[in-house]
Amino acid sequence: MKKTSLYIALSAAAVFAASCKKDFLQKYPKTEISPDAYFNTAKDLETFANTFYDKDYSYDDTNSDNVSYYSSSGELDALLEGNIDPTTVGKTGWDDWKKLRTYNFLLDYAHRASGDTVGINHNIGVARFFRAKFYIAKLARYSDVTWYSHVMTNVDSALYLPRDPRAKVADSIMADLNYAISNLKPEDNGNRTRVNKWTALALMARFGLFEGTFRKYHSELGLTDKAAPFLNAAVDAAQQLIAGGKFKIYSTGKGAADYRALFSSPTLNGNPEIIQWFDCQQSLSVGNNSHTVLGWSWSVSNSLVESYLMTDGTPFTSQPGYKTKGFVDVFANRDPRLAETVAYPGYSITNDNRLYYAKPNLGGYDQLKFYPRDPALRQGWDANYTGMPMFRYAEVLLNLAEAKAELGSLTQQDVDNTINQLRDRVGMPKLIMGTANGAPDQVMANAYPEVSGANKGVILEIRRERRVELACEGLRLNDLNRWAAAGRIQDAQQGMYVPALGGIDMSGDGIPDIAILASPTDTAEMNTVPLSVRYTISRFYLKDASGKETNYYLDNGRSGRISFTRYRDNPRKFVAPKYFYRPISLQETVLNPNLKQIFGW
Repeated sequence: MKKTSLYIALSAAAVFAASCKKDFLQKYPKTEISPDAYFNTAKDLETFANTFYDKDYSYDDTNSDNVSYYSSSGELDALLEGNIDPTTVGKTGWDDWKKLRTYNFLLDYAHRASGDTVGINHNIGVARFFRAKFYIAKLARYSDVTWYSHVMTNVDSALYLPRDPRAKVADSIMADLNYAISNLKPEDNGNRTRVNKWTALALMARFGLFEGTFRKYHSELGLTDKAAPFLNAAVDAAQQLIAGGKFKIYSTGKGAADYRALFSSPTLNGNPEIIQWFDCQQSLSVGNNSHTVLGWSWSVSNSLVESYLMTDGTPFTSQPGYKTKGFVDVFANRDPRLAETVAYPGYSITNDNRLYYAKPNLGGYDQLKFYPRDPALRQGWDANYTGMPMFRYAEVLLNLAEAKAELGSLTQQDVDNTINQLRDRVGMPKLIMGTANGAPDQVMANAYPEVSGANKGVILEIRRERRVELACEGLRLNDLNRWAAAGRIQDAQQGMYVPALGGIDMSGDGIPDIAILASPTDTAEMNTVPLSVRYTISRFYLKDASGKETNYYLDNGRSGRISFTRYRDNPRKFVAPKYFYRPISLQETVLNPNLKQIFGW
């Protein structure tokens, strides 16, 4: 009897969660069990809420300045080349409203449940958490967007509403998160794969910082004077989470290995830094594709590589001749997180003497972070079995530090309790506010000219720390957008520096491991390569045998930094403020004429 009841409950949940992609807002879920009969207990709500969870994690920063090359399908490339408009943008980012319908379905019928009040309110909090997260993504992409608080039907005139103002949407998100924080249980049986109070606080800290800084740096919104309440909300949420005492930076004294464990372990259960994670297990037939980060279709950008400090705490960009350092020298005496993020000289996929050599046609700085280090954990497409972090304590600390710095209330004690905990883990020198503000790094200041004020130097260093600590975790483009960092988005990214055509040492033993040559018919530089490896090393060409250019070139001709012909032949241009947002597909505005484009779209 119990098995039959569970089957009916799960079947009902699955049917309720499904909807036609074309008219998901209008269709009423069809099932033999009506929602009036189904939503009777907290357990019913929980069973339905379990359908909300999916693979909502990220292990790359494609479409941002942290990546040196990605496929021609990248939206950011198309945008900056002028190829995005309402007729070409498609429905990506707009076609997931069926998720909202599912969240609202639970909220519309939750009132029917009775009994366990705490459990009922917890599951309502789960639905409101997911609705808030859904709208945060919409706000980031479209700014003004229609807020739907109930399931729409095919006779509901609300289907044809105009966009709601950003301020209303942001306030509605805050209301959902405040409810979630007040009603979600503080634990999920200790495994942290489900939404709980701490997850909601982490999302509030993230969103408060996002919206507060977006308003501060985007005058086109007319909301600059209303930024502080969101920054204060970020501070309050982060401090509540910290005060809860449930989390801390994962550090066992192993430095870089502790940082690595967050992204390549078979399980994150019990890791004190993880607030929420996604469990990938072979026994559950649930895997991921994290192996694709290494040398498949992108590399990490030189811009990101240059952001990592030297081990003495000084900027890499203050080193003499930093612009022309070769691959091996770039990794010498650097923040240990660099070699955990980028495939370093001497890295072996198989953990033996068979070394990995990056592909110059992708830039040369291949991403290592999230790559399963244990070969037993990577078994093919959708068959990697490493835990995927979704919210971690390190981000909360970074959010707190940045929000307080932007509010002008940051102290050295705050820096020690946030930024310096991250640096301590990997043995990096502490950040000192007085030093940072007294002499801001000029390279960082040039990169972010929008930053000013007494805390300019420390804000710049917090941005550096955020970029380094959270590299390849899918947050970078939203960071650039909220900072109004148009120049960083517009930049054509490059790869490693190549001092000359011919052999290149990629392992640090002084022996060439690959060769970059002008073409298959122009191989004179191979004469400088030792005979012992001349005919066995991998060769890469700037032009093919017919004289046609490949996808990359060296910016000085026969030497220089790896650059991409796509960017040279299609100059990138950022149109502000228009490009901080995306247009709505023309098809959608035809279906609902009340949906109007904004900011020049």
